[in-house]
Amino acid sequence: GDNQFRFALLSLAACEAALTLPLPDSSPDFPTYGEDVVFIANDWHASLVPIYIASKYRPHGVFMRARSLLVIHNLMHQGIEPSTTFETLGVPGDWYPAVEFVFPEHMRAHALDKGECVNLLKGAIATCDRIVTVSTGFAWEITTPEGGFMLDGLLRSRQFQLGGVTNGIDEDEWNPADDPDIEAGYDDNDMSGKATCKAALQRELGLPEDPHVPLVGFIGRLDPQKGPDLVRDSLDFLVRSLGCQVVVLGSGLSEFEEWMRWAETAYPSHFRGHVGFSVQRAHRITAGVDILLMPSRFEPCGLNQLYAMRYGTVPVVHATGGLRDTVEDYNPFARGGTLGSGTGWTFAPPSNEALQAAMQTAVMTYREHPDAWKEIMRRGMRMDHGWREAARQYEQIVEWTLMDP
Repeated sequence: GDNQFRFALLSLAACEAALTLPLPDSSPDFPTYGEDVVFIANDWHASLVPIYIASKYRPHGVFMRARSLLVIHNLMHQGIEPSTTFETLGVPGDWYPAVEFVFPEHMRAHALDKGECVNLLKGAIATCDRIVTVSTGFAWEITTPEGGFMLDGLLRSRQFQLGGVTNGIDEDEWNPADDPDIEAGYDDNDMSGKATCKAALQRELGLPEDPHVPLVGFIGRLDPQKGPDLVRDSLDFLVRSLGCQVVVLGSGLSEFEEWMRWAETAYPSHFRGHVGFSVQRAHRITAGVDILLMPSRFEPCGLNQLYAMRYGTVPVVHATGGLRDTVEDYNPFARGGTLGSGTGWTFAPPSNEALQAAMQTAVMTYREHPDAWKEIMRRGMRMDHGWREAARQYEQIVEWTLMDP
């Protein structure tokens, strides 16, 4: 499609806006935003902003004091298009090496394919003043060959300008005390409403109402990044060996959507799948399940585990990126071995065996140590999930960006 061209226009307009749009409280001395600005470019879609500043403006003495901050939410998507599209970007020809990208031979379409492309995110990484990702764990992972999506070498060269800030959530929208989409409100002092939400969810889904059975949820895109294949391949273990009920909400690859339909007939009293996405149902699942399963192969930050802990739902996650940063492994021996510490379970690698081992431990704790389980729930609910600390860190990074030479 024309995505590259449309985002090129957006990026150029952002640059021009600082020079031409009047300030809300403009004066003759400060009629526009001017050049003392920090551009915050998110992902490949705005990656041409730092490229334009470096290639089109600064060579002519414009934006010499301006700075650009690149925020990487997902490194897998890089804005890659054929090299022939370079001339439509409006970038001077001698800056082509900044966006030049060549796929290795095993990733080319055919023997005559040279693999030559334009990579906008690569150009932004090379030309911006600072880089921030949406978690500290992801900031490290993208400098490794395993997590760098072929840009790890470039990112390692800029590691001293690279950092991470974990996302926050809207604690007003995601508040179990007064959520209009759930059956009953509750908080960390009185969690009785969560049992009501669980029973209501079981009724809504047509599952047997049983307060003692572990109810497990998965919410996310049905693509390999999110790990639905691990849920699929472990479903029989979760149902037959652990006695769980499982609910899946998401859409994506047809093979997983078809599996969900099959699983409902194979496990009629233990599995329900909803193809598509509903915010209201996501709230009800988050409030109603006991365990939220997130087996993502990589996860820059992840929000569902934050929603889950906010609602007293215990996350079991693959130890990657923001999941590893935000979910503290349960340790029953901490604090004198009474109620322990931690807010959930992490596992690695992203395999069926590791997932099943973590789930077995979680379900055992749920059934055999209810007091410890409730304390895990409370610790998650009492965490600060909001944007206050993240905003403070972003303000600090902006200050550092302005100090950069």
